Amino acid sequence: MTGSQRSTPSQLTRRNFLGISAAGLGALAFGRGCQSGPGPAARPNFLFILTDDQRFDALGCAGNPIIRTPNIDRLAGEGIRFTQAFVTTPICAASRASILTGTYERTHTYTFTKPPLTRAFTDISFPVRFRRAGYRTGFVGKFGVAVDEGVRGEMFDFALFDGFPYFQTIDGVERHMTEVEGDGVIDFLRGVEPGQPFCLFWCPWAPHADDDNPKQYFWPPAVDNLYRDVAIPVPEMAAPEYYDAQPSFLKNTMSRTRWGWRFDTPEKYQTMVKGYYRMISGIDLVIGRIRGELARLGLDGNTVIVYTSDNGYFLGERGYAGKWLMYDLSIRVPLIIYDPRAPRSVRGLVKRDMVLNIDLGPTLMDLAGIAIDSRVQGRSLKPLLGRRTPPWRTEIFSEELWDNPDIPRSECVRTEQWKYIQYPAHPEYVEIFDLANDPDEKRNLAEDSGYARVRAEMRERCGRRIDDLLGDRAAFR
Repeated sequence: MTGSQRSTPSQLTRRNFLGISAAGLGALAFGRGCQSGPGPAARPNFLFILTDDQRFDALGCAGNPIIRTPNIDRLAGEGIRFTQAFVTTPICAASRASILTGTYERTHTYTFTKPPLTRAFTDISFPVRFRRAGYRTGFVGKFGVAVDEGVRGEMFDFALFDGFPYFQTIDGVERHMTEVEGDGVIDFLRGVEPGQPFCLFWCPWAPHADDDNPKQYFWPPAVDNLYRDVAIPVPEMAAPEYYDAQPSFLKNTMSRTRWGWRFDTPEKYQTMVKGYYRMISGIDLVIGRIRGELARLGLDGNTVIVYTSDNGYFLGERGYAGKWLMYDLSIRVPLIIYDPRAPRSVRGLVKRDMVLNIDLGPTLMDLAGIAIDSRVQGRSLKPLLGRRTPPWRTEIFSEELWDNPDIPRSECVRTEQWKYIQYPAHPEYVEIFDLANDPDEKRNLAEDSGYARVRAEMRERCGRRIDDLLGDRAAFR
């Protein structure tokens, strides 16, 4: 049963949602939590929130005029939001392995149907590093990475792993998974011992669709009434001509199959996107609870919060659903880093530096004073967590290497201006986009003779990145 089929006194209108969310955070502004907490010498705590399938613009603070995410927006206003955050692989299994290890898919080689992530990589994962450094570590939600037996126990002191369906009966009461996960996070926080720092991972399954259920999206009943009175605009790139312009090997893929499940009629489009948005608003509501609990426990003044997702998401653009491909809607994700210890002068900053999911583990370790293994391929974002503009990377590389006939393997190099995409099984077809003038990636310039030099240069860059990663892999043998 979906949330929309329920009648409950906890239903919220958009106005009530905003008001209750703000009230739940009152302690952050006025309670003792902001005034108390560890001294400056204490090691910081960490709450790492990793959603599933959330595109970069599915937040109010990212400019989305419809979605209601007041708690996440507040987090961005008190922290730093990165507008150019990308994943190195836009598929959950490989992306999560990359986040854990700080390495690219081509290096760790893990994705769906592959053997478990090897010890060489789990030993450098940041949960293991934090635990060995004396942190209490916890995990709630979707793990999504196969590891050798016993490795999870080496990563986490506390664990609550869950899975579909979204509604489950617990102690005789039907509950939504996101709400139950919130309970697990709060249980962990209440078990924190004075003086022991913690690193807690909350990885909600939401807003991932329940692919085996025709209704796809399921949300907590508390957000049932959100978006009932709005019409979701259909994106311009959902027009049939964008799908028709794709080569045949990009047409009949899993992205198109799932488009048929979700977006092939105007009525389904409205229902499905509203469901997707409600699931994100459900996460937002739980974040309000969690931040209120951090304040009540006096932990808010020393707990760094990171909010991001494992990959982007198509909502009908190009005639697609899902992710997997190298377009920005697939590889670009939200990223907010909130450090309550930071000076007020850096609160609410918006940064355009190109950052990667493999940077997150090194960042947390750097903030905690934990040594980062030299083989890690990500970079700490600590130098960017302020007003300075230090030298930074000028291009990123992304890849999707799962050998699945319904998902074409692909690789790309992206700079601020250019994106180059190639498909290993289809070398005859490449894509080049001038992002400075075509941020939506509408016009492929690869066959335009005026861009031959750009094509050659970007192809060389892509090959160079692949060679470098193959060389890095040797360090783990």
